[in-house]
Amino acid sequence: MDPDLLPTSGRGSGGRTRRDPKDTAQLAAHPVSARRVLALFAPHRRTIAAVLVLIVTTSTLGLAAPFLTKEIVDVAIPDQDVRLLLVLVGLMVGVAVVSAVLGVIQTWLSTTMGQRIMHGLRSDLFTHLQRQPLSFFTRTRSGEVQSRLTHDVSGLQGVVTSTATSWAGNVATVLGTLIAMLALSPTLALLSLVVIPPAVLVTRSVARLRREATEKRQRALAGLHAQVEESLSVSGARLSKTLGAGGQLAERFEGTSSGLLDLEVAAQIAGRWRQATMGIVFAVVPAALYLVAGLPVTGDGITIGTLVAVTTLQAGLFRPVMGLLSTGVQVTASMALFSRIFEYLDLPVDVAEPTGAQVRHLSEPVRGQLRLEGVSYRHTDAGQDALTDIDLTIPAGSTVALVGHTGSGKSTLASLLTRLDDPTTGRVTLDGVDLRDLPAAERAAVVGVVTQETYLLHASVRDNLRFARPDASDAQIEQAASDAQIHDLITSLPEGYDTIVGARGHRFSGGEQQRLALARTLLRDPQVLVLDEATSALDTRTEAAVQVALDRLGRDRTVIAIAHRLSTVRNADLVVVLEAGRIVEQGSHGELLRAGGAYADLVRAGSREPAGEVALAA
Repeated sequence: MDPDLLPTSGRGSGGRTRRDPKDTAQLAAHPVSARRVLALFAPHRRTIAAVLVLIVTTSTLGLAAPFLTKEIVDVAIPDQDVRLLLVLVGLMVGVAVVSAVLGVIQTWLSTTMGQRIMHGLRSDLFTHLQRQPLSFFTRTRSGEVQSRLTHDVSGLQGVVTSTATSWAGNVATVLGTLIAMLALSPTLALLSLVVIPPAVLVTRSVARLRREATEKRQRALAGLHAQVEESLSVSGARLSKTLGAGGQLAERFEGTSSGLLDLEVAAQIAGRWRQATMGIVFAVVPAALYLVAGLPVTGDGITIGTLVAVTTLQAGLFRPVMGLLSTGVQVTASMALFSRIFEYLDLPVDVAEPTGAQVRHLSEPVRGQLRLEGVSYRHTDAGQDALTDIDLTIPAGSTVALVGHTGSGKSTLASLLTRLDDPTTGRVTLDGVDLRDLPAAERAAVVGVVTQETYLLHASVRDNLRFARPDASDAQIEQAASDAQIHDLITSLPEGYDTIVGARGHRFSGGEQQRLALARTLLRDPQVLVLDEATSALDTRTEAAVQVALDRLGRDRTVIAIAHRLSTVRNADLVVVLEAGRIVEQGSHGELLRAGGAYADLVRAGSREPAGEVALAA
């Protein structure tokens, strides 16, 4: 057997000789019951039974070759029995062909079953994560979510096609091989059992050294990749050039690369030591068998055919023994994968979709009246309410401006109006229907949102806009772009609406991205429009043009705008002033100025800002 073909370090592989502390910690933090894991396989009982039958059959057929070899060496060749020789050789070829075909069928069955289980888990996890509130995504790294959804789920394929099937195959192979060796020669079988344990211990020790060296190399390589991503991305390159940090980054990269050089050499040397050790093991064990068979005291009755057959069987015994010794590690690694996936599947859904009798629908035509009744809201990790005792009626077709200092609760209130979150107490209604009772698709069709943080897909302008309304015609797309004051810019591009916006919209400026996001929302033609600093990245002239378009479009819509520029809120039907999560004032722009309260203070403070446009104090 080629030493390089033996399993090496890696999740779920037979070469792992000790449990990963990360796997143990994961299972301690989020235990997984065997019953829950087995429940995933329950719908595939017939496939599992078929795979087990194929494993046992293949293992049994694999034991036939040494016996056929024994007969060829001891009988057919010495007796010059050509007919027997042809039969035995034909049987050897036939066994190999049948074993290969059964192996392909087994792989197809187990892989198909694994992929179906993975598909179900992946789809369930994606759907469940979509139902999580925004607070989950703000406190969780996006890379962690992607890792569990892709890498961890994909890793389960190894549990089905490698860990489970290899364990069953190893058991069948070890038991069958030991029985066959005992049947051929008890003396040589016992010798193999004595020699294998120390060989296994030496191999595992060397494999541990190699794994440690490889892990150090992988950590250094990960650090090198992180530096490349940080320094050579669009944002990283811009930061480096503006700060003049190119030399510093190059020096840092060179240091990391130099350290990686030494680790690469150590890992390769450790690998060579492992191969050398395996080579010695595979030379010593057969040599011991030949010695025992050749000595007069111990070799009496052992034929050459028997020696060849036992040696062949013994050569195939080392791999399954190593695999069985690593079963505990494989199970821990596999259960850790299930734990990471179930941990996310077990997350409670704070903003749940209504079901059954709870579901209510809006009456046609939709008017767009919003009410907040006794609403308070507290973030899960906060010690005090972000909103407290909010009572507010937003009449259908009106324009309402939310103003206040940073942290006063404006964006939180907007998130409740769009049901990105649910109030801790109280309720939010649209045309008298509690948002919690309204299906998400129906709510999204009525309530449109444009925030200051735009997100554009790495696709064409047309596809980005059509994402909001897949059935929109080109004429409707262009009309929405015109309303958002971005159509002329798009048509001036060489590829027009087929221009690729680039990663996260880097092809366009911040103001252009906001206008594209606004056009995307307007394409849905929502009855309620929530603008959370939607024009914050626009210059004064462009904002004025967009505001004219919004004023025209808002005549038949309910508009809730969060803004600091006075021009954005001056013409609002109602201005709501928030302080520390409470409504302290509400009324028209003129009424609140005459009252001389909190709103007037914001206007006076904003008028002292150096910007050319009068702003509200943030």
